[in-house]
Amino acid sequence: MHDALAAAYGPQHWWPAKTPFEVVLGAYLTQNTAWKAVERSLENLCRAGALTVEGLRAMPEETLRELIRPSGFVTRKAPALKAFVAMLDTEFDGQLKVLAATPTGKLRHRLLALPGVGPETADAILLYALGHAVPVADEYLRRITERHGLLDGLARHNRANYERLAKLTREAFASDAPTNLLHLYNEFHALTVAVGKAHCGRTAHCAGCPLEGDLARRS
Repeated sequence: MHDALAAAYGPQHWWPAKTPFEVVLGAYLTQNTAWKAVERSLENLCRAGALTVEGLRAMPEETLRELIRPSGFVTRKAPALKAFVAMLDTEFDGQLKVLAATPTGKLRHRLLALPGVGPETADAILLYALGHAVPVADEYLRRITERHGLLDGLARHNRANYERLAKLTREAFASDAPTNLLHLYNEFHALTVAVGKAHCGRTAHCAGCPLEGDLARRS
């Protein structure tokens, strides 16, 4: 699937951000929200000088809520972002590079303990902001996996099913060199988003999909 999608769509160059901290912000803001809305929130933060740890640290939470309002759920997302910065300041010298140097398992556990952080958000931050080779399993991957018969019983969106999808992805790339996994996980997630937006939404539009041949083989 990765190879078919890569051939169809080419390199994705994800995450769409200029700095690791902007990736963190985007990972929080994109929860239950279209990316277009996230872009408006990030533009607001940029104009206010809050696309940095220092800028967000100094910003009152009430102001932050107004700036990220396009992304919705501001009463949850604003304090969650503040909690991330507080954790960074208290435990990691206020620096993402110090946070990134933490072993993957320990770091994932710490991120999941933060308010407003589930597995997908934690893994997106690990992969795209902090450079840890972990797969990201989103709703698009769940649809693709279930519709192509790779796993069953995925209808419920819960942590157990998320971990099943992540495990399947790790197994799929198990034969690749460990040094390549960061790039492969990065591209694979971006590619599933690309095909998901084009073909694998709530209603499947399989005609012309790069993965259409796989469905034909399985039918």
